[in-house]
Amino acid sequence: MSRSETKFRQGLALLFFAVIALTLPLLLTSCNPRDYKTQAAQVPQLVLVSPTDPKTFNYANNQTFPSVFPFIYEGLTKENGVTGEYEPALAESWKFSPDNKRVVFTLRPNLKWSDGKPLTADDVVFTYEDVVFNPQIPTDQKESIQIGTKKVFPQVRKISDRQVEFILPEPFAPLLAATAAPDGIMILPKHALGEAVKNKLPDGNPAFISTWGTDTNPQKIITNGAYVIDSYSAGQRLILKRNPYYWRKDQAGTQLPYIDRIIWQFIENQDTQLLRFRSGDLDVMGDTRPLRPEYFSLLKREEDRGNFQVLNGGPWSGVLYLTFNLTKAKDANGKPFVDPIKSRWFNTLEFRQAVAYAIDRDRINTNLFRGLGVVQNSPISVQSPFSLKEGLRVYNHNPEKSRELLKKAGFKYNDQGQLFDAEGNRVKFTLLTNSNNLTRVAIGAQVRQDLARIGIEVDYNPINFNVLIDKINGSREWDAHMIGFTGGIEPQGLANLWMTSGGSHSFNLTQQPGQPKMQGYVANEWEKEIDRLFIEGARELDREKRKAIYGEFQKLVQEQLPVIHLVNDSAIMAVRNRVQGLKYSGLPSWGLWNIQELRIKE
Repeated sequence: MSRSETKFRQGLALLFFAVIALTLPLLLTSCNPRDYKTQAAQVPQLVLVSPTDPKTFNYANNQTFPSVFPFIYEGLTKENGVTGEYEPALAESWKFSPDNKRVVFTLRPNLKWSDGKPLTADDVVFTYEDVVFNPQIPTDQKESIQIGTKKVFPQVRKISDRQVEFILPEPFAPLLAATAAPDGIMILPKHALGEAVKNKLPDGNPAFISTWGTDTNPQKIITNGAYVIDSYSAGQRLILKRNPYYWRKDQAGTQLPYIDRIIWQFIENQDTQLLRFRSGDLDVMGDTRPLRPEYFSLLKREEDRGNFQVLNGGPWSGVLYLTFNLTKAKDANGKPFVDPIKSRWFNTLEFRQAVAYAIDRDRINTNLFRGLGVVQNSPISVQSPFSLKEGLRVYNHNPEKSRELLKKAGFKYNDQGQLFDAEGNRVKFTLLTNSNNLTRVAIGAQVRQDLARIGIEVDYNPINFNVLIDKINGSREWDAHMIGFTGGIEPQGLANLWMTSGGSHSFNLTQQPGQPKMQGYVANEWEKEIDRLFIEGARELDREKRKAIYGEFQKLVQEQLPVIHLVNDSAIMAVRNRVQGLKYSGLPSWGLWNIQELRIKE
């Protein structure tokens, strides 16, 4: 080889490596959310993650968490995520009458929607009277504000453009909770959605039900919260930008929010989320669901090097439970939703109690939560003053007790220790959970092992979260599932799960608006008693008397076991040091509850 050829080849090699050096960073960062910052617009932005896409952009249709709505809507009031107190939001003040049966809310002056149109008392009346109270619209918010034994709604009446009056049939202690974001009723735009409520679909349901789905142009979604939706790419990301008409200002008069843009990535696999956070692509991890316990110790060691903090807010306010499908109803064609053989098992109290005794919750806490969890025995969040700390029936691990209960109920064992019912049917059922939550997936695997030790065969099937919700609330074709439910200070926030008319009363779900007809729905007597207790607790204004009422509710749940409480997460969240102003605790269901106050410091 000549020297000239050598130099030529060396030149080509240098050119090749130069090209690689220039293009590789572009290739490596082409999917990095931070590259949404252009040279023309270097704006403060926050990169978050969610395991699932939004199911809808219509707040009234929402049945899942996390969702986009805490970013884009507010209610008349707001729950403080540290103190649990209810504070002014769209309403600057409210006043109760001496008999507590009339409440006048006064809206802030000059409120506007994200399209610049005025937000007035007409929007408040529309949201409550035309949407939430509408029997043809299946919103989960109904249960939070139905009052008394007749389950009537308050009358919501416009006094002026800035004043709205709620007229109650009787005192209603949870009213401020019902009006408070992020878990209470958020206000919707009448000028954008009014016609959709009036217009009917071919099946007779309001067009509103199919309005503002995720196929809607996001920029047409009118909001009143800190952000508006800028763009949405299914399976990839949702981008939010500041609402230019948002009402909040800081003490210096600067309009909030401080952060201009939020990129919400959709990554189902939690290990992938972890990799993205550790590589610096995500600013927060664990804001909508506590971090997996094994991530806590790993990330804690990396805090200084990674320039982030791992925060432990104490017990998370939600609960995790396993439940059986107790419905005895049939679909429109007369087909039972649950196999009648299995239905007999599930509706046998001793069977449910035996399953509870068989599950080793302490082992779950030790092995899967690394001792950071809390064994849960109550449907009410541990932070709530209404949570009963003593006097509840508990189901500590006791397989022998399980076998005694099963034999008492007529079940039998063969020589191999397999369980059969009195008619000779092998006891076997399918357990579902959401596959994106790896801790929950591991819990289900242990539950299967625990139940195998008392002769029960479990067909364990983790599936996509949205598919799981469709099965639970739609087709109703499921045996057992394991899922979480958000909590908080006010027990009335659980009404949608625990009252028989609730849209989340999944273990015995009644007919819901807009769904195909069903036959033969029957509520158990203990379910009716829970209804009574919730009604009584809501009308009682004395705190100590309310505690006693909700204490009876908790005892009844633990006796009848419609759900089997497992182990509660600790509220663990990782956040980069560049994110400032965070007020974190385990109380709210959303770790970024004060999103409008957060700043980015580069």
